[in-house]
Amino acid sequence: MLDQDLFIAGWGHSRFGRLEDQSLETLVVSVADQALRCAGLEPGEVDAIFLGQFNAGLHPLAFTSSLALQVSPDLFGVPATRVENACASGAAAVHQGIAALLAGTAERVLVIGAEKMTHACPATVGSALLGADYELAGHQSETGFAGIFASVATAYQDRYGPVSDALGAIAAKNHRNGVHNPYAHLRKDLGAQFCQNISDANPVVAGPLRRTDCSPVSDGAAALVLTRDRLPHASVEPVRIIGFAQANDFLPRGSRDPLVFRGSEAAWWRAHEMAGTYLADLDLVELHDCFTIAELILYEAIGLTDRGKGRMAIDNGWVTPEGCMPVNVSGGLKAKGHPVGATGVSQHVMAALQLTGTAGDMQLPTASLAAVHNMGGLAVANYVSILESTG
Repeated sequence: MLDQDLFIAGWGHSRFGRLEDQSLETLVVSVADQALRCAGLEPGEVDAIFLGQFNAGLHPLAFTSSLALQVSPDLFGVPATRVENACASGAAAVHQGIAALLAGTAERVLVIGAEKMTHACPATVGSALLGADYELAGHQSETGFAGIFASVATAYQDRYGPVSDALGAIAAKNHRNGVHNPYAHLRKDLGAQFCQNISDANPVVAGPLRRTDCSPVSDGAAALVLTRDRLPHASVEPVRIIGFAQANDFLPRGSRDPLVFRGSEAAWWRAHEMAGTYLADLDLVELHDCFTIAELILYEAIGLTDRGKGRMAIDNGWVTPEGCMPVNVSGGLKAKGHPVGATGVSQHVMAALQLTGTAGDMQLPTASLAAVHNMGGLAVANYVSILESTG
């Protein structure tokens, strides 16, 4: 267990979506400023900055670590580092911030996750994202990462039986949740019937995956202030970090079972072991649902159901806001959006809002303990954080 306090003392979040009026720089500066103001922290009091961004050719500026210094001249000289670990770049930046606090090299850390994607053509986006796949990096693919997760969905059906309606129900749940999230890219309740069926408005993207089974390409940013102590001028109660873990799986697909997500399982249980908690203790979970099949398998990876039984969690309503284990109350990547480098930081903000009772229309009746799961690639880089209310 952790032998010292670690806090999320403030946060900022942009709207996710097609943000044509925002540049990568303005997004980074805006959320960083929001987080500092929320924490009641002066820029000159920041000891380190970590910026999570995947990029991989999505943006021409490949050297972005100092963008946050544009917030204030008082940030001159502060060490700033860009962190990249595919779609888990945001959580990777958070965990680097935690490491700096534990090492004693910093007492107040600014963590930012950001990505600009919608300006790029589909071929560029697809090529950039495929850079996170061992077999397809550098190759052309009409279906991109959707094709990779479609093959997972097909394998799942071959092993465990039909899953299409369960995937549609997960999509419908997350779209319904996204309606209540003012930051979400997609804020429309599409209903289960629409999400479970193929139509002109919901065509097949790859294999058994329809458009509603895939998270959208989004722009956006989010930020956190991490500290070793409570800040006296913060505008919110802090959230305590009581457990965290990272686990990487082998990169070649032939070296792992694509239906098990072993790295996610390892990170999940390591984080709980550090926190001294169990699944049943949690009030909510923010999971990495880049595709609905990922959320389904993650139900199994976190121990919500036995392997091959993930559909029970959605069929029985366990993972709805009214259920015993609400998952992706924010709308998840599916509805909130997936600006790659921002996602992991955003998930921490969404959990912090719930734990401080400031989630507005998204707010759950009870929220004192939450888990965040962010992954890169096909469950290759996996990060989990366990967060606790201090109120």
